Amino acid sequence: EEEEEEEEEEEVEAEAEEVAAETVIEEAVPVVPAEDELEEPEESFSDPEDFVDDISDEELVGDILKDQPEEADGIDSVIVVDNVPQVGPDRLEKLRNVIQKIFSKFGKIANEFYPEADGKTKGYIFLEYSSPTCAVDAVKNADGYKLDKQHTFRVNLFTDFDKYMNISDDWEIPEKQPFKDFGNLRHWIEDPDCRDQCSIIYESGDRTAIMWNDIKEPVVIEERARWTETYVRWSPKGTYLTTFHQRGIALWGGEKFKQIQRFSHQGVQLIDFSPCERYMVSFSPLMDTKDDPQAIIVWDVLTGQKKRGFHCESSAHWPIFKWSHDGKFFARMTQDTLSIYETPSMGLLDKKSLKICGIKDFSWSPGDNVISFWVPEDKDIPARVTLMQFPTRQEMRVRNLFNVVDCKLHWQKNGDYLCVKVDRTLKGIQGLVTNFEIFRMREKQVPVDVVEMKEGIIAFAWEPNGSKFAVLHGEVPRISVSFYHVKNNGKIDLIKLFDKQQGNSIFWSPQGQFLVVAGLRSMNGALAFYDTSDCTLMNVAEHYMASDIEWDPTGRYVVTSVSWWSHKVDNAYWMWTFQGRLLQKNTKDRFCQLLWRPRPATLLTQDQLKQIKKDYKKYSKIFEQKDRLSQSKASKELVDKRRKMMEEFHKYREMTIQIYAEQKPQRLELRGGVDTDELDSNVDDWEEETFEFFVTEEIIPIGDQE
Repeated sequence: EEEEEEEEEEEVEAEAEEVAAETVIEEAVPVVPAEDELEEPEESFSDPEDFVDDISDEELVGDILKDQPEEADGIDSVIVVDNVPQVGPDRLEKLRNVIQKIFSKFGKIANEFYPEADGKTKGYIFLEYSSPTCAVDAVKNADGYKLDKQHTFRVNLFTDFDKYMNISDDWEIPEKQPFKDFGNLRHWIEDPDCRDQCSIIYESGDRTAIMWNDIKEPVVIEERARWTETYVRWSPKGTYLTTFHQRGIALWGGEKFKQIQRFSHQGVQLIDFSPCERYMVSFSPLMDTKDDPQAIIVWDVLTGQKKRGFHCESSAHWPIFKWSHDGKFFARMTQDTLSIYETPSMGLLDKKSLKICGIKDFSWSPGDNVISFWVPEDKDIPARVTLMQFPTRQEMRVRNLFNVVDCKLHWQKNGDYLCVKVDRTLKGIQGLVTNFEIFRMREKQVPVDVVEMKEGIIAFAWEPNGSKFAVLHGEVPRISVSFYHVKNNGKIDLIKLFDKQQGNSIFWSPQGQFLVVAGLRSMNGALAFYDTSDCTLMNVAEHYMASDIEWDPTGRYVVTSVSWWSHKVDNAYWMWTFQGRLLQKNTKDRFCQLLWRPRPATLLTQDQLKQIKKDYKKYSKIFEQKDRLSQSKASKELVDKRRKMMEEFHKYREMTIQIYAEQKPQRLELRGGVDTDELDSNVDDWEEETFEFFVTEEIIPIGDQE
């Protein structure tokens, strides 16, 4: 048995040696692949020997290096607060508590030091935060904080002292920047025919054109492909045309619409201008970060510089910031807070916000630095509407309201009146009851008048330059439009009511007196043109499926349009007079948007305007003559074209007459000397023939028939 086991072991060892030998042979002899299996050598991605790397780490991984820890000397978290009250030991603890309350909002205070001399604090202190970012935040928000009438904090980083101490005493002359001439930015106002301009987007947004509004047909000024990626907007005074792009905003202006300014804001979707056109606000949902707020950016239009950034969770109620009429202030509402910022510092007014519990909405007066806001009911406290003046924050008027469900604030264009639309619930009455609370802003103590409405309100609108307002009320199909007049004697009169109307929107002429009541979209584009001076219905028309209505700045023309963005067929815009007479039907392929170019406010005084209206008959003769001339003749381009064609015809006619005269001998020779050029030539050779036509005559007597 042992011998058999040894023989088996020897056989196993022999087989193992054979396997090992085969393996060694396979490793020693490389397998030569077939020719079709040969592969090309891999391309080398190594840098050449003379390669110079000129790309910095900041360009490659700047976002990562941003969070890289930096070497610090231990004082970058320290701030210096100046103009602190000088107190003795008995009041020091109270001062510490006040300082802690103010400055702990920006981060944890790790250390504090109050220098003393002669038993009192010196008037400045040192605070050390747990991180440098908290120190920077404290300087940004607490600098200029008013503790009381005599003490306004001045806050600086401790590290800034070295920077300011090392400033050179030698003043260096700044480099002179070349002047960029963009031409006359308000050239369109000088048009001798007093025409207005408008922007048109068509071909589903691929083409944008700027046109003169001419009575006969629009005249193209500038037309470009892919000028904007979404839509365009005019600035409030018409100086700039704004185009939207993925990387930001561009402003255009001048006679040739050159690019005047660019603002880099990735993914920008919405913008808003200050009324003075000095600042622009842009919103992008892509750019917001915790440390560097960029969702909303306030820009300086003239320099293109970023003034300040803000966080924003939602743009559902755009504009987020609302501007005062002169552009000196802008305000933002958050939960229980109304923040007022001032320009050009872009900081909080008086370094603090207004705490208004439950604030629902607010609005600036278009004529004064006055804010109106309303607060709903809270337990036993009634709802209230408040008028507050800025920068004094003085309450001008408070109006208490009861059983309130909702309020809407409507300012008249000049700020003379404020209408608060109040929806209430009353006991014993189902549904809502609506009242209009009319505030007379130009009278002492701001008296309030009330107009009660018995039906549901569809739309409300003030006359821009007057004291009338229009209301659409009722339910389909019994919709009515009512016109009211706010009189100086403290009464509000119902001037006229038109029932059985079709409309869901009110559009006043910018100059007042005339308006259009329109049934847009779902109401098939019904149009009614009114004159409120005598409350007459001038005309009723229809633009089927109309989606938008735009008055021109002068109030002479109104445009109705069907936008491709809301309806995919019948895309066009129609031009009407203020009386409702159709002038033009302009069809554009996939028409999207028409916007009139705004005009800046007139430089004439009220007395000068009254004098012009008084002398209207003198001017009207000139205008009527010009209108007749424009109606009797075609446009200048068409007249020139016709004149050129007539001249070419006369030249051709003269040439053919000359050729005809030169060929007369040949005609006489061919016709045996008989001249056939004239009808009365060779009268003797004529032959006269007479033709008789027999006509049957039938006489039918007509007598009295019994």
